[in-house]
Amino acid sequence: MDYKCLMIDDDETIAENTAEYFNIFDIKTTYVTSYEQAVAFLAENTVSLLLLDINLGDKSGFELCRKIRSEFNMPILFISARTSDDDVLMALNIGGDDYIKKPYKMNILLAKVKAILNRYEQSLPAADSSAAPVSAGKLRIRDGLLLDTESHSIRKDGVQIPLKALEYKMLHYFLEHRGKVITKDEFLHNVWEDEFVGEGTVAVHIRHLREKIEADPNEPQLIKTVWGVGYILGDAS
Repeated sequence: MDYKCLMIDDDETIAENTAEYFNIFDIKTTYVTSYEQAVAFLAENTVSLLLLDINLGDKSGFELCRKIRSEFNMPILFISARTSDDDVLMALNIGGDDYIKKPYKMNILLAKVKAILNRYEQSLPAADSSAAPVSAGKLRIRDGLLLDTESHSIRKDGVQIPLKALEYKMLHYFLEHRGKVITKDEFLHNVWEDEFVGEGTVAVHIRHLREKIEADPNEPQLIKTVWGVGYILGDAS
């Protein structure tokens, strides 16, 4: 069965209330309350977005995120009462797309989820691209490194490297504005289209992109930082 959203939270009252609220606004949502239930549910159903709590009884949402990321590419929004910077950075570094602190306002969470779902579903490749020419949909990043706009992946010396939805949008935006400094605010406005995302989220996604396209992510030659301003995509032949 197809769902727009799955909430994974060991607090059943919060999970049930959030799912009911989303369903009122035609965001088909259900919930589970444990690590094991989430794994079983995802094995049998299709989900476009996950809302994931960190505390899941005797297991961690961090652990579950790592497992999900090894198999799925849908957006994952962490939701937690834990507010330390370490928790936020951990969530983003292991594959979370955003971190929302409890207590949250239902209408703001709904708006965020709708915006992310819209971007994610628009970024999915067409169901049938067999008729497309082999050379279509490839954007050069550098020699031997291409962005495949049909599969939303990187082709690196013939090897396919998958991209998360926001990584793809960021890299595509870089290529559209190659040689131009892009500020963090510009990314937030034109890529995330979400005023509630923090600048730290941009930095984490930049690092993930560098890990996939740079020969040495610690000495980037493609995506360079312009200190105090933003980032620029140069050309490395």
